Amino acid sequence: MKGNLAAIIREAKERKIVVILAGMEAPPNYGPEYTASFRRTFQDVAREQRVLFMPFLLANVAGDPALNQGDGIHPNPQGAAKIAESVWQVLRTVLDQMSAAS
Repeated sequence: MKGNLAAIIREAKERKIVVILAGMEAPPNYGPEYTASFRRTFQDVAREQRVLFMPFLLANVAGDPALNQGDGIHPNPQGAAKIAESVWQVLRTVLDQMSAAS
């Protein structure tokens, strides 16, 4: 996974695309070692590739029944709106920086 993420990011950067890496979390039933390694992979790739990093795309949504569909995994419209707001906060920062640089 780490190599694939790094390759995708390098390809995007070669095309002058601003990259934001949104991390994910492995379900706890995979065990503490795997979940820690999974989390660390995103952190390491973001640091090594020098890209903006959102530690967990589903922060404040995952695990909240009011923000997820009946399967408990996929966000419902309210959850999607909360995710969009989190992403927008990062995008706004990027756009402000790009505007200031031009």
